[in-house]
Amino acid sequence: MLQVALPSSTHELEEKGYVMAVVIGVDPHKASNTVAVIDEATRQVIGRERFPNDMKGNRAMLVFAHQFESRLWAVEGANGIGSSVAQRLVAAGEPVVDVPAKLAARVRVFSSGHGRKTDDTDARSVALAAISSERPTPVKPDGVTVGLRLLADRRNDLVSLRTQAVCRLHRLLRELIAGGVPRRLSAERARQALNRVRPSNVAERIRKQLATELIGDIRVLDRRIKTVTATITTEVRASNSSLIELFGVGPVIAARILGEVGDVARFPTRNHFASYSGTAPIEVSSADTTRHRLSRAGNRRINHAIHMAAVSQIRNPGPGHDYYQRKLTEGKSRKEALRCLKRRISDAIYRQLTNDAKQTT
Repeated sequence: MLQVALPSSTHELEEKGYVMAVVIGVDPHKASNTVAVIDEATRQVIGRERFPNDMKGNRAMLVFAHQFESRLWAVEGANGIGSSVAQRLVAAGEPVVDVPAKLAARVRVFSSGHGRKTDDTDARSVALAAISSERPTPVKPDGVTVGLRLLADRRNDLVSLRTQAVCRLHRLLRELIAGGVPRRLSAERARQALNRVRPSNVAERIRKQLATELIGDIRVLDRRIKTVTATITTEVRASNSSLIELFGVGPVIAARILGEVGDVARFPTRNHFASYSGTAPIEVSSADTTRHRLSRAGNRRINHAIHMAAVSQIRNPGPGHDYYQRKLTEGKSRKEALRCLKRRISDAIYRQLTNDAKQTT
């Protein structure tokens, strides 16, 4: 058996022949973590345990695992609900791989022949999925990309809150002012419109009061969005990413892509990356008929970022605009031409990410 050491990448995982005597599957929850120990050779369960998800429980889980000299941890959703336990294991020097929830669910159904679900069966399925996976993704300590994802999420939350506040303000102004106000509404324009309102009854007075409060909320959100955007710009530039060199990819979009992709080495080719980003069409051929349909799978946040970059290229002169027009000339619809452009941008993003990775190694 090889010595236990955390692989730095998926490629290293394969090159070193990273084989464990046992795989410990972890089914994480907010209050507890259920583990199932699977013998790698026989694929039989040789240990089960449930631990509270607190400091004492985490220490007990490590003590339990130490009885198995050569081990690999497989955590379900290590980038989601299982991130906290996965990061604690990595910090303790344990080798950990990520198992997507969908993959674990498929293994559970196929191995048992039914859809019964318990924490024990989930933990076992997670371990079996890690054993069967050709390219398990090693979990690394949180770094720059995780920070960028957190900042991008925070900005999205603030923008959503602002949109909600503006919608509520529009409704109140429409009730106070005949015909309402223009669709694009800033806090200052809303204040100017509201100053002209002279309430004639109690209901109108309360509407104006609520509208004034919403204007204050929008101003606060505008300041917070500006602050987090500036922070994102600083962090993206500090990461030395070349993504912002692509037309239509600014710091905000770059932060989203970097945060979601993480280690680009987990994608062997640009085609794998396109499948992950949802820009690769799905083949639905049958007999002598060959056709493809739009993919609704993949990471929708990255897909949205690529969509925004494509829209920016279409609206401005440049290679992207010319490519889009050429596809229209070939007889493709606007949606089809947009999908072609999105795939082209996906390939360009993959190329930039791989080049950046080579320069840092």
